[in-house]
Amino acid sequence: MPLTHDEDIARLLGDARTIALVGASDRPHRPSNRVMRFLQGQGYRVIPVNPQITGEHVHGEFVWRDLSQLGDPIDIVDIFRRPEAAGEAVDQAIAIGARAVWMQLGVINEAAAARAEAAGLKVVMDRCPAIEIPRLGLQPVG
Repeated sequence: MPLTHDEDIARLLGDARTIALVGASDRPHRPSNRVMRFLQGQGYRVIPVNPQITGEHVHGEFVWRDLSQLGDPIDIVDIFRRPEAAGEAVDQAIAIGARAVWMQLGVINEAAAARAEAAGLKVVMDRCPAIEIPRLGLQPVG
């Protein structure tokens, strides 16, 4: 069952330091671009993942093709993909041993969430950390 209680979401965000952002965009008007910048401003290291712009940089970070290329431990995989495409990102998150998957607003994939939970990952679905952090009054991580 995805995390829904404020305390659980606050704990997940408070314990995290490294976030992989799947579906990162180099276009400033895109929500994923704005959320990445916000999360960086909150003290998180945000690693962008997008096969269409692999090798470019977004907000100073190299863009990777997929999660399997990342060498650093990932606390949260933040997914900006259509619901039907989110399952692939969730499966990659499980494969790399991420601690949690976070499906953005409008991204609801119950089957993928169930796979993640069965593998021991925490799941947040249909929420945005850029909304939750201020709503919960969380301080920047460091």
